[in-house]
Amino acid sequence: MLFAYRVTAGQERIVAEMLAKKLAKEKLPIYAVALFEDLRGYLLVEAQDEVTVRQAGLKIPHIKGVLAKPMNTSDVDSLIEAAKPAVASFAKGDIVELVSGPFKGERAKIMRIDENHETVTVELTEVAVPIPVTIKAEIIKLYQKASDAAS
Repeated sequence: MLFAYRVTAGQERIVAEMLAKKLAKEKLPIYAVALFEDLRGYLLVEAQDEVTVRQAGLKIPHIKGVLAKPMNTSDVDSLIEAAKPAVASFAKGDIVELVSGPFKGERAKIMRIDENHETVTVELTEVAVPIPVTIKAEIIKLYQKASDAAS
């Protein structure tokens, strides 16, 4: 069954790490801990029963409580499908346009992609001196694929 912890918004990752350490140490029957960026203020866990979930959450800072009703897997399906990384649609050498930030409207070439941090390093193309800039993948949009530029 799936249960949801209410946690302090912005502290989800820290709580998940502390919970994972506690589970490894105490060997509680919690099977999975899920963290979704779109679900701020909540942390999902899969466990045998609610008592186990409440026991695991004791004395962990930023946990405000456990939701009274267990969740269905159908409630979580939309979150799992929507959780594909933003960098997956880009490749090295693609020409992109920056849609926000100080370089808004500039075109750049992707030099490196960091999938773990969802950042890309781009080199601005329409400037006198090419400058490599590392930015979040969600502030760029594809202008031209690298394969199209070669042909």
